[in-house]
Amino acid sequence: MKPGIHPEYRPVVFQDRATGQSFLTRSTATSDARVEWADGNTYPLIVVDVTAYSHPFWTGDQRVLDTQGRVEKFRRRYGGRTR
Repeated sequence: MKPGIHPEYRPVVFQDRATGQSFLTRSTATSDARVEWADGNTYPLIVVDVTAYSHPFWTGDQRVLDTQGRVEKFRRRYGGRTR
C-alpha cells in the first residue's frame, strides 16, 4: 500500500439507534463522540439507524406479503389476454 494516502483503520463502536445495542469492530469511520467499552478503553462511537439488531430480516419480524391476493389481482386484470 502506498503510505500516507489511506485513512486510519482502527477500533470503533457502532450503536443501533432503535435498540441501543452496540458492537465493537474496526472501521475507517470517524466521530467526535466517544464511549467507554467493557474492556476499559475509550473508542469513537458511530450511531446508525439499522443494524442486525433491528433489521426485520435478522430479527424475524418480516411482514408476510399477500402474494395470493396479488396473483389473483393480476389474473383478473391480465389473465384472459393472449398475444
